[in-house]
Amino acid sequence: MPVFEWKGFNPEGKGASGVVDADSPREARVKLRRDRILVTKVRPVKGSGGLVFKTKDKKSLDGPKGRFGLNEEWTAKLQKIRGREGGGGKSKRKLDEIGTFTRQLATLTRANIPITEALRAIIEQTEGRRLSVLYRDVRERITQGSNTADALGAHPDYFDELYVSMVRSGEAAGRLDEVLERLSVFMQDQARVRNKVGAALAYPTIMLIVGLLVVSVLMVAVVPKITEMLAGRGQALPGPTQFLQSASDFLVGWWWLLLLGMIFVALLFNLYYSSEKGHLKIDSLLLKIPVVGDLLTKQALARFAQTFSTLLRSGVPVVRGLEVTRTVLGNQLLENTIDDVREQILEGADIATPIKQSGVFPPLVGYMIAVGEQSGELDSMMSQVAESYQEEVEIATNKFTSLIEPVIILLLAGLVGFIVIAILQPIMQMSQSFG
Repeated sequence: MPVFEWKGFNPEGKGASGVVDADSPREARVKLRRDRILVTKVRPVKGSGGLVFKTKDKKSLDGPKGRFGLNEEWTAKLQKIRGREGGGGKSKRKLDEIGTFTRQLATLTRANIPITEALRAIIEQTEGRRLSVLYRDVRERITQGSNTADALGAHPDYFDELYVSMVRSGEAAGRLDEVLERLSVFMQDQARVRNKVGAALAYPTIMLIVGLLVVSVLMVAVVPKITEMLAGRGQALPGPTQFLQSASDFLVGWWWLLLLGMIFVALLFNLYYSSEKGHLKIDSLLLKIPVVGDLLTKQALARFAQTFSTLLRSGVPVVRGLEVTRTVLGNQLLENTIDDVREQILEGADIATPIKQSGVFPPLVGYMIAVGEQSGELDSMMSQVAESYQEEVEIATNKFTSLIEPVIILLLAGLVGFIVIAILQPIMQMSQSFG
């Protein structure tokens, strides 16, 4: 069903706006009049079921079945448009929004409220137009016969493969409320770890940015005036002062060249990292960097264990669970390792043996998986591994910040100290000559 955006006045005479789902603008106005809304404007929302494409000869045409959302070809076109508009990857804001949606939906379904009515309740209290349109589209797809997983999967920029797979398993087992509850807890745990890491890295990042800004202001605004005054005395400048003057002149006169160079290097890096070989090479090198590699490895292992445990508890088969879990690792080397493990399992191997033989996963992970397989409690073992590595992530993050902070301080102190020495040295020589 198409979604329409409206503007008008509420029963109190105040300006109001919102969205409503209806088959036509006329029906939308009728619905709003029932709520005593005086409508001044109604138009279809781009991306809803009422989206109309125009050809080059300016003839409008709807989807082959009269409604855009009922045909796979047209749905694919809509997803392509959404991809261009929304970009790839989920932002922190989207993750928070989906986390809130999941908690609300879990609470309502646990109370035995039908999924369509639960979505209606969520839609009524959703303030943002974008989310309201999204939830209305999901509800409409379910009303037309789609299952919940397919309806959510039609919006991959919000509901990823992990989310859809868990919902699909929950529906098949008749335990959708339990799965949504696990998803909610899972997303909360992920957000908690992410926020802790972000908070720990915030201080050194801000300190580095502020320090570089101070040095830049000194080099661009202060140093040229001082060196010009010293050069006007007719006195030969010391080597450090000459170097500082040359660096300052370059920054003032050729800053745009430096900026273009940084952009060019960033583009080359992005081009190389986009290739399969470059992606694997850089990700492998990152894991070998002291302290940093340890932190990245433990973060990936914590995500792997927690995601795998959540999928297994939700009834997702092991092979499918590994296929979904690889998407959350964030490292090509680890993803390739999971692919190899999955292929060996399909050939008849257990899980622990290829994990141990990979040389990438620590022995503890392989041992815990082996114990879990033998006892039939693999999900519980992976949950324990996740808790262990989440604690180690916090320790590794504190270790990293405790190391990087003095390095940044020494770096900035060295830069500022060099500037001060380069300026004071000719001044001291001048005072000695006058003395």
